Amino acid sequence: MDWREFWNSEHSIYVNARHKTLHYDRIARDLVAYIPRPDATVLDYGCGEALSAASLAEKCGTLYLYDAAPNVREKLRGRFASYRKIVVLSTDGLDSIADGSLDVIIANSLLQYLQHREFEDLLDVWHRKLKPEGRLVLADVLPPDLDAIADVKALLDFAWRGGFLVAALAGLGRTFFSDYRRLRNEVGLTRYAPEDLFTLLSAHGFTGEQAPSNVGHNQLRMTFVARKV
Repeated sequence: MDWREFWNSEHSIYVNARHKTLHYDRIARDLVAYIPRPDATVLDYGCGEALSAASLAEKCGTLYLYDAAPNVREKLRGRFASYRKIVVLSTDGLDSIADGSLDVIIANSLLQYLQHREFEDLLDVWHRKLKPEGRLVLADVLPPDLDAIADVKALLDFAWRGGFLVAALAGLGRTFFSDYRRLRNEVGLTRYAPEDLFTLLSAHGFTGEQAPSNVGHNQLRMTFVARKV
């Protein structure tokens, strides 16, 4: 199993329905700040189940959703079939988006599951699809020194404030024996120091800066905003 197969499977990364709902609600609220105007065309790449995509779509003209996991895409199509502003892309759906047509591309909690070469290939695709003044939002990026214990503490704090602490504690017990923990140990997660990410962005035609806060509840992770040079 690799990370793509993991996200395509039935997993228990969210400890209960409340955790999942609050997680996606928080992400959508944070991402709204990156939508420049009501008619913006936005791509959320690697969107996951995107439970709160409707609230994000209200702030833009068109919201494209894409996830590499086929089962996730099927859920997205069922969930948003009646939403005029939301388009769920197929595997080759990026080809249907005209070059230079996107105002914002979002990649939230994605980079850690990609090898460096995969990320570099995507940077070239995203560069083509963005308008000259478009923005690339790379969110929930893991720094080199962030360990699993810090992630656990951030989850428990989120759970305490969100009212699902007991479920979170039980969920951590399940995670100890889960495929997620095994993959994290065996395959690993890709991490970036800010200076290394800026160098990589520059090599692919972008200039970037670190945002003052991360998208989502874990403020030990990082968000970056990049623009075409």
